[in-house]
Amino acid sequence: MGKALNTDGWLDDTRASYDTVADSYADLTRHLLDETPEERDVLALFADMVRARGGGQVADVGCGTGRITAHLHQLGVDAFGIDLSPGMIEVARRDHPGLRFDTGSMTDLDLADGSVTGLIAWYSLIHVPDDEIRSVFAHFQRVLQPGGPLLLSFHVGDEAQLKTQGYGGHPMKVYVHRRQHAQLMTWLDDAGFVVESHKTLTSAESKLGGIILAHRRAIAPEE
Repeated sequence: MGKALNTDGWLDDTRASYDTVADSYADLTRHLLDETPEERDVLALFADMVRARGGGQVADVGCGTGRITAHLHQLGVDAFGIDLSPGMIEVARRDHPGLRFDTGSMTDLDLADGSVTGLIAWYSLIHVPDDEIRSVFAHFQRVLQPGGPLLLSFHVGDEAQLKTQGYGGHPMKVYVHRRQHAQLMTWLDDAGFVVESHKTLTSAESKLGGIILAHRRAIAPEE
């Protein structure tokens, strides 16, 4: 085990960092799905699951500059985006006019209980400290309809590293947390989710990326 991380102020640091890199982030990531067929396949499967439930709204939590939100719309999904960074949301609205993007935090998700058919967090859990993940998953469980699909992607590994320079060479101050499937699946089970499938892959999205597809249990776990 490594030494304990000092992640105090991580929300403010993450917000400020992505405000700084928003334009560069959009430029460097907008074409990644063109190079990642396996990710496109799992997004298509997720969209099929949403349609099989009769459609409804899907929350892209930690949407960044909106590329996954927009891709889901192209797949016929009524998706909207939420991100901590006002700078990222501004770019998302600019690049994808007509789509809904809101500023907000997955640690205090401002959505009504059971208000979304599906939820996706695409490489957006990577800055959340371990001791906050259970709370985040509790919010995901709360806002999803019973049986609603949840799609997660993340960096696979066993450590966290401080990232001080990012997209376009701009300064950042964010911890990038790499996690194993087993740990995330344990947290998901505790939060009231059933994992349907998971995989590890290497692609333009991540040198070692993980994908978990789950759904909310029809009945919440005992307190």
